[in-house]
Amino acid sequence: MHYRGSLTMASRWSLAWRNRPPEEAALFNPAFCGELIARATKDYEKIRASAFPLPFGFVILPLILHPPTLAALPGRANTTFATWSADNESLLAELPERILRLRPISREALLFLAQHGVLKVNAEGLRTGEHPMKLSAKPTTSTPDVDDIRRAAGLVGRWFANQGAPVQILQTMGVTP
Repeated sequence: MHYRGSLTMASRWSLAWRNRPPEEAALFNPAFCGELIARATKDYEKIRASAFPLPFGFVILPLILHPPTLAALPGRANTTFATWSADNESLLAELPERILRLRPISREALLFLAQHGVLKVNAEGLRTGEHPMKLSAKPTTSTPDVDDIRRAAGLVGRWFANQGAPVQILQTMGVTP
């Protein structure tokens, strides 16, 4: 469930949806990726009562759609990010590259969310919009892998909300806002 292939990422993401490999079209479609970002935003807002920092919107997908990183995420949102980072340096070393490679997908998902009123994007960051997704309902068809990814999106939102300043989290990941 991760991204690889012989096409450059820029050309791959510019293909029409019907011309993309079916697995990638299913995993990286704007509605599903947007749902993941919306879950993280909603859970962050519950704890912090503030906007989800926009750079975090570009970190969610590379963290939870990469199987080794997904498997390494903590089980609880009160785990300190610094401790987790020290234990997972090799995964974080690759994260900036994954963020760059998935930036078009994250951007497309954020635009989808904004166009449908699911999220508002402003100077503060991301906030739940006028038409939020119904995220508590369990989809009628799903797989255990997709359920794990959905849970992880909310966990990462809560986890980031329980940490220090967003800039510190991004710097620890090797990302500059």
